[in-house]
Amino acid sequence: MTTIYLMRHGQTLFNVQKRIQGWSDSPLTEVGIEQAKQAGNYLRKLGLTFNSLYCSTAERASDTLELVTGRTVYKRLKGLKEMNFGAYEGQQEYLHPPRTVRRETGNYYEKFGGETDRAVQERLLKTMTAIAQAEAGKTVLAVSHAGALSQFLLALGLEEKLTFFPSNCCVLEFHYETDQFDLVRFIDTLEEKIINL
Repeated sequence: MTTIYLMRHGQTLFNVQKRIQGWSDSPLTEVGIEQAKQAGNYLRKLGLTFNSLYCSTAERASDTLELVTGRTVYKRLKGLKEMNFGAYEGQQEYLHPPRTVRRETGNYYEKFGGETDRAVQERLLKTMTAIAQAEAGKTVLAVSHAGALSQFLLALGLEEKLTFFPSNCCVLEFHYETDQFDLVRFIDTLEEKIINL
């Protein structure tokens, strides 16, 4: 069995400015830096150690990973990137259409040069499966993004297990065995709470 801890990055400048951030990038804020350090401390307090480390190619993800683990040797994968929102990138969040509108078709952002939900789901599923198979029997930490985490859950048909938006530095623990992912628990590293799923 492979255990993968899939984490969202710390707070960024665009998070504070309430800007849409997919393939665009902005740096961690001072709060985000402290969140990542706090997350690392809590994961160590839980006794978690990682054989391998992965993150998306976004700087906000790699900075978070380095602050959480204190390590600089890891693999950056494009497959762990956030959804591409096309022309919406960098715009104010209030310009997002309601989630129900976006989910009805699953291809809302495509007409603006972005990705479809299906494309993101397939990318995440392919990437996470490749990680799980390459790291068979090991424990892995992968840092990604809120939308990517949500789309991965949709790809697995597990979206109903997460009834809230993934907060900064939250962690989803997955077990992978016999070609199947099982979502085991949600770890809120900032509130130091664990929810078994």
